Amino acid sequence: MLNPDAGEERLRETIADELLAARTRTGLLTESVDDVELSAQHSRLMSPLVWDLAHIGNQEELWLLRNVGGRDPMHPEIDPLYDAFQHPRAERPTLPLLPPDEARRYAAEVRGRVLDLLDGVALAGPPLLQAGFAFGLIAQHEQQHDETMLITHQLRTGEPVLTAPAPGPAPAERLPAEVLVPAGPFTMGTDTEPWALDNERPAHQVDLPGFAIDTTPVSNAAYQRFIEDGGYQEPRWWSTAGWQHCRQAELTGPLFWTRQDGVWLRRRFGRVEQVPPEEPVLHVTWYEAEAYARWAGRRLPTEAEWEKAARHDPVTGRSRRFPWGDGPPGPEHANLGQRHLQPAPVGSYPAGESPYGARQLIGDVWEWTASDFAPYPGFRAWPYREYSEVFFAGPGQPAEYKVLRGGSFAVAPVACRGTFRNWDYPIRRQIFAGFRTARDLVDGD
Repeated sequence: MLNPDAGEERLRETIADELLAARTRTGLLTESVDDVELSAQHSRLMSPLVWDLAHIGNQEELWLLRNVGGRDPMHPEIDPLYDAFQHPRAERPTLPLLPPDEARRYAAEVRGRVLDLLDGVALAGPPLLQAGFAFGLIAQHEQQHDETMLITHQLRTGEPVLTAPAPGPAPAERLPAEVLVPAGPFTMGTDTEPWALDNERPAHQVDLPGFAIDTTPVSNAAYQRFIEDGGYQEPRWWSTAGWQHCRQAELTGPLFWTRQDGVWLRRRFGRVEQVPPEEPVLHVTWYEAEAYARWAGRRLPTEAEWEKAARHDPVTGRSRRFPWGDGPPGPEHANLGQRHLQPAPVGSYPAGESPYGARQLIGDVWEWTASDFAPYPGFRAWPYREYSEVFFAGPGQPAEYKVLRGGSFAVAPVACRGTFRNWDYPIRRQIFAGFRTARDLVDGD
C-alpha cells in the first residue's frame, strides 16, 4: 500500500509490488481452470474470464505504455473488443476475442514493457505521474477485475478449483449491538490520498445529526430470523420497487442459499456447506437489505454516516485513512485480498476497530448504504469520464445506482480505503455484498 511520504525509489518498489500482487492473483484465478472454462461465459452477468485477462492487459497498455510512455499501440485492432462501454457483458462471448494462449502472452508482454518503463520514468511532473498515479490506477484496475473474476468463479458450476484457509473463529467477547456517533461535522472524501479515484474527491465538510450504527455487519443468524418471520412474504417491509423485484425474481433468501431438511445450506466456490450463523450475510440485494432494516425497526446508514463511523476521530477531529489509523491494512486489521474466500465471523479484527467502536468496516463484505451514487461538491472527472461521471444520474433523472462501502474479502488493500466508493444496481446480489443498519438518536441515547 502506498505511503504518501515515500521517496521515489521506494515508490517504484511499492508500485512494482502492487503490480506483482495483482498479476499473481490474476494468474491464480485464470490458471485454475482449463481453456474451455476460461473461454466460457458462466453467467450473462459476467464476462468470460479470458476477456477479463486480455482487458487487464489492454487497459495497462493504453494507460501506461501509450499515455505515459508515448508508445505506439501494440495491437490497435483489439481495442474495441476490450472496451467495456462498447460491448455489454452478455455479448462478449460472441466477439473474436484473443484465445487463451494469446491473451496470456499479450498480458505478459505488456507487463514486461511496463516494468521497463517504470524503471526509467520520473514519478513527478504531469498529473498522471504525480506519486505514480497512473501505475496506481492500473494496479487498482487489475485488482478490481480480480474481484470480478472471483465473482465469476462463484457463479460457475462444476468441481471446486479454488482453496484458501478459513478465517479464525468468532471472538469470545460480547460486543454491544450498536455504537453511538454524536452529531457534528467531519471531513468526508480526500484531497491527500495519492491514488484516490475521482469520485473520492474532493474533501468536504459534512455536518450530521447524531446516529447509531451496528457494531458489526448483520449476521447470517440475524438474517435467518428475518426469513423465518416471513420477511419475504410480507410486503410492508419492502419498498414498492423492492417488493415488485422480490416477487418478479422469486426471492426467498440470499443468492446461493437453499433449505434442506430444515437446514440452510449455501454454495461457496463449488462446495455446499451449512450456512455459518456467525458470518456476515452475503449476496443480498439493496432491496433485501432495506427490507431487513425496516423489519428490524432500523434503516440503512447513509454513505456519509458510514464514512463518519469509519474514519472520524472524535478526539483529534480529523478523518483517518482507515478505521484503525493511517497505516496500511495488515492481517490483524481486516479480511482483504482473497486471503480467505469467505467473510470472517462478525466481531472479528478488534485491531481494526474504528474510534467509535465499530468493527469490520473494511473488508469481509461490501456494505450497502442508503445513498444514491452521486458526485461530491466540486467533483471533477479525472483522468477519464467513464470511471465515474457516466454513472451519475443526469439532471432531473432518477439515480440508478446505490453506493456500497468498505470492501469485501475479495478486495485487495490497494483498492480499498476509508474513502473508496463502490456502486451497483439495487437488484445486484452476485457481488460480495452485505450490510449493517443504523438509526437516528433519540432522547435518552
